[in-house]
Amino acid sequence: MKILFLLLMCFAEAKEIAITFDDSPRQAKGYLDGPTRAQKLIEGLKKAKVTQVAFFSVSSFMDDEGLARVQAFASAGHIIANHTHTHPNFNRTSAEDYKADFLKADMELSKLKNFEKWFRFPYLREGNNPKKRDFMRQALVEKKYFNAYITVDNSDWYMEEQFQIALKNKVKIDFEKLKKYYVSILIDSAEYYDQMAKQALGRSPKHVFLLHETDLNALFIEDLVTELVKKGWKIITPHEAYKDPISKHQTQKIMSYNAGRVAEIANDKGQSVEPWPKFSDKKYLDQEFKKQVLD
Repeated sequence: MKILFLLLMCFAEAKEIAITFDDSPRQAKGYLDGPTRAQKLIEGLKKAKVTQVAFFSVSSFMDDEGLARVQAFASAGHIIANHTHTHPNFNRTSAEDYKADFLKADMELSKLKNFEKWFRFPYLREGNNPKKRDFMRQALVEKKYFNAYITVDNSDWYMEEQFQIALKNKVKIDFEKLKKYYVSILIDSAEYYDQMAKQALGRSPKHVFLLHETDLNALFIEDLVTELVKKGWKIITPHEAYKDPISKHQTQKIMSYNAGRVAEIANDKGQSVEPWPKFSDKKYLDQEFKKQVLD
């Protein structure tokens, strides 16, 4: 009985997470060029034994080089999904124009290998009034799309900006320190949302990590995955993650900024949710970048 109890406790505490990347093929005019970034991301995931991730792609970014990059991700076995044609902010776009942008991306991206009818809202903004929100929810149903939510938010895109600005300013970068900074912040974000989930759900759900197709992720994705595993996380595929019961949840609240499905559920249950936890706060990240990387 004691062994069974311990096994059940381990199962209850199991932490599982899928990895996804937004904004591919993201601009690559800094430390790495586009083909090199794609190669490093693919190789890093393979070395970390991550069999499949999802790349939420912006079809207007797909010039010849960008298209080749997305095709490389697909050829490596990864999922390609819809992140709109021009990456509009739904809070500043009419529902009709937003839907047209989404449909244009569908037309372009659906031609690609490993395409899934998954949609992720740019900036995680799903409509700043009920009419717009419900309009796009219906559009997704009509086109047989799945709302590919996230559960673990962060500001990896801002850390990328810090890195690229430092390089542009010819600041000498210690890449070992940079790696430790990057990994520690993202681990903090995963643990934060897992704790929020346990309070709101009484369990750890199958999580979905929001990352972006950046140089930092290409350089250090293997290190991030290695540390996640050390911390007790199991890496799963997006398909596995989206089988979790939280995939059926639909909030009726309007959020001008949405920090993901776990934050939605916590908010719906009256749990206090910090909209900008420290690992997403620019002032905190500036302070930590200076302390951990530059000093």
